[in-house]
Amino acid sequence: MTTDFFAAKRPHKGMTFEQFNLKTIEYIETTDVNILEGQKQKLYEYTKLNQHRSNRILKTYKVSDELCELMKTIDDTQIWMVITENWCGDSAQNLPYIAKIAECNPLVKLRIIERDKNLDIMDRYLTNGISRSIPKLVAFSEDGDEIFQWGPRPKELQSYVQEWKAQEIDSNEMKEKIHLWYGRNRGKNLEMEFLTIMKDILSFQY
Repeated sequence: MTTDFFAAKRPHKGMTFEQFNLKTIEYIETTDVNILEGQKQKLYEYTKLNQHRSNRILKTYKVSDELCELMKTIDDTQIWMVITENWCGDSAQNLPYIAKIAECNPLVKLRIIERDKNLDIMDRYLTNGISRSIPKLVAFSEDGDEIFQWGPRPKELQSYVQEWKAQEIDSNEMKEKIHLWYGRNRGKNLEMEFLTIMKDILSFQY
């Protein structure tokens, strides 16, 4: 069933990954850091660090042949809507992989919408029904039927995060643990999850 926001083509009007990247770079280069205070200053520093993380992945990651070949079997247009923000650390560690995977098939249109400007959409895809966690990927057919969801993190890491929260680990320590996991994993779990998603889609079709 087509949602009202899809019928209004809000995902279609989202940014491409290239546009999102350029907007982030422009924000970093043109913002006067000296006038930023408090949370705004923190978000700027997060965004700047995230851009380095994202660039590193883009330079080093190559989609596996198996996954890319599966992506090429998609024979109808899909809209991959990603809800995120450029200050989000998890987004910097996952969105570049997703963008590269989407590039395997020109029928897959990756479009990025900013969470805080689209909270009505975000609230349809809450994590555990309560959290506006990002990035969140929702894939649609051209007609607006939902195909799959992914996010906000690979499942193994999400499980660890839930454990660390239950242990009431300090937020700064948790961030260190999260990015250490990403650094060691190098997108392997994300790839495995997308391989499973694609195989499930194919088996359902046939």
